[in-house]
Amino acid sequence: MLNQYKTILREAEGEIIEKKSRFIATVRPIKSEDEAKQFIEEMKKKYWNATHNVFAYQFGEHNELQRFSDDGEPQGTAGMPVLNVLKGEEVKNTVIVVTRYFGGTLLGTGGLVRAYGRAAKEGLLAAGIVELILYARYEIIAEYTESGKVQYEIMQEGHVLFDTQYSDKVVYTVFVKAEETNAFEKKMLDIFRGNAPFKKQGEQYGAWQEGEISFLEK
Repeated sequence: MLNQYKTILREAEGEIIEKKSRFIATVRPIKSEDEAKQFIEEMKKKYWNATHNVFAYQFGEHNELQRFSDDGEPQGTAGMPVLNVLKGEEVKNTVIVVTRYFGGTLLGTGGLVRAYGRAAKEGLLAAGIVELILYARYEIIAEYTESGKVQYEIMQEGHVLFDTQYSDKVVYTVFVKAEETNAFEKKMLDIFRGNAPFKKQGEQYGAWQEGEISFLEK
């Protein structure tokens, strides 16, 4: 799994008008190529009377899968510019369909490239590009006499203190960046003098938005 990558988390739509032609960019996050294909068919049915339904998507940790279609526009003027936006913004696991309603004025090859690219960017802007960061989830059980130092170290190192429960002991739920887990575990062993009252409970991706973090379900 990648330690971090850019993507979108929700479906969204952006639109531009260029010389009376209407370009509607609809974007959606995907978990497989089948989801991309299904979305493309949905958009073709929704905009069945459009002049063109151009698409592009890329999927995989290293963008192993990249597909695009000009859907009748001159070769290289539509699908590739949309894919280039995904590549340029480094957005993974995302599909974009740009629907065009012809406005009566030819745009030329350069105009088409610019229009499709600009529409794709509007779609991504509407969705909001986020950076997903891989975190390891830990449960730490501390005595009250140790809890202050544990919490200080968690906050001092910039880890995410997700939850704290108080009973006969203090139970912390902490998210630590995957690349920092070795240093974190060593620090906890130092605090607990060689004991290990903490347990790694798996890994999840988290995204920071407006100063708050949300974690994605696996």
